Amino acid sequence: MTQLNELTASEAARVLAAGEASAEDMMRACLDRVSERDDTVRAWAFLDPELALSSARAADSHRKAGNALGPLHGVPVGIKDIIETADMPTENGSDLFRGQRTGRDADCVARLRNAGAVIMGKTVTTELANTNPSKTRNPHNPEHSPGGSSAGSGAAVADFQVPLALGTQTGGSVIRPGSFNGIHALKPSLGLIQREGVLMQSHTLDTVGAYGRSVEDLALITDSMAAFDASDAFSFGGRRSSLSAALDMDIPAPRFAFLETPAWPEADDGARKAIEQVVDGLGARCVRETLPSPFDRILDFHATVMAAEMVPYYGPLIDASPDKASDMVKARLAVARKVAAGDYVEALLARGPINDSLISLLDRYDAVLCLPATGPAPHGFATTGSAVFNGLWTYLGVPCVTLPRLSVDGLPLGVQLVGKPGDDGKLLRTARWLDQQLAG
Repeated sequence: MTQLNELTASEAARVLAAGEASAEDMMRACLDRVSERDDTVRAWAFLDPELALSSARAADSHRKAGNALGPLHGVPVGIKDIIETADMPTENGSDLFRGQRTGRDADCVARLRNAGAVIMGKTVTTELANTNPSKTRNPHNPEHSPGGSSAGSGAAVADFQVPLALGTQTGGSVIRPGSFNGIHALKPSLGLIQREGVLMQSHTLDTVGAYGRSVEDLALITDSMAAFDASDAFSFGGRRSSLSAALDMDIPAPRFAFLETPAWPEADDGARKAIEQVVDGLGARCVRETLPSPFDRILDFHATVMAAEMVPYYGPLIDASPDKASDMVKARLAVARKVAAGDYVEALLARGPINDSLISLLDRYDAVLCLPATGPAPHGFATTGSAVFNGLWTYLGVPCVTLPRLSVDGLPLGVQLVGKPGDDGKLLRTARWLDQQLAG
């Protein structure tokens, strides 16, 4: 019989709503798994079992009183430790913020609580959500990286310690850990989820995303958080529709455009063979395509924007307390400060033409299919892995999902799908079709 902590979030929500298990039962199962595995996986930056159980009991009391239940009522959720939580520290993986308690919830956390979710704890992030590897280990093989910077969230969901968790992506920090840890992950359209209360590194790129164990899980948690923020110029102001409802729509078998992308030369042989088998298996439903220039320069454009915008957000923090920042982050900041203003403006202006060409391509296909990483999780902890298969889509602000359906050298590798900006529902609907095909 499946243990409570091994249920998908969608299954858990149904079990809890039907009264077949209590939120306290669910939380105890998750905490027992953490106790069993924490010495190996090390996914949590802050976890107070009594606080987690108290919150779960409050959810049970709410249900027993006959009150209306939200779609996530009683479901545990892990929160990346750059997202503010009123009752827990938010330390941003950095000595600069050690012991910080802001006393407030980020908007996305508040919306999760309103949906009935029980916030279990804070998951490990890399220092300032940057490139310095964290203490977290890959649950499939602890000698390999779990990715970054949402390492704790990805590893905790993969190891059955929590059914859902939040991540953020500026380069590849939602999709890459999803691929490395063998779980479902969604980086939604830029601004679909509010960023208020989330550590900012790049206002053009930063995106809140989610981890789960099914496409339905991703729709469920994203629906619970999506909201427009009039104070954020990058908040998605287009038509909003239920992602879960989009999954219920009947669709013809979709068509895919396979893009090697400019990152293809950096992919491992095993990763190339694995994704090409998917392409070949789809037959006429998947066509190899290319995009015109300046798509060939997109990796540099993303790196330029990320570096230039990192300077005003992280520069003052690190300059004020350089002894509390790692050499790796200080070195990256020093390089970022050399970005020329003209290069930054050119990179910003290129987004429009590239997005236009992508949208034109997706007028003929349902999604782009591509690799989510250069290969499986790297051995050792000198690096969190390369984001070259992710940063280009983050730069464009388009939705991306990774499906845990491939394996290379005994480790997981995902399949990444990309959709039109704002068309997250169609992307998830297409992703579920492919997920079922590959699982079968």
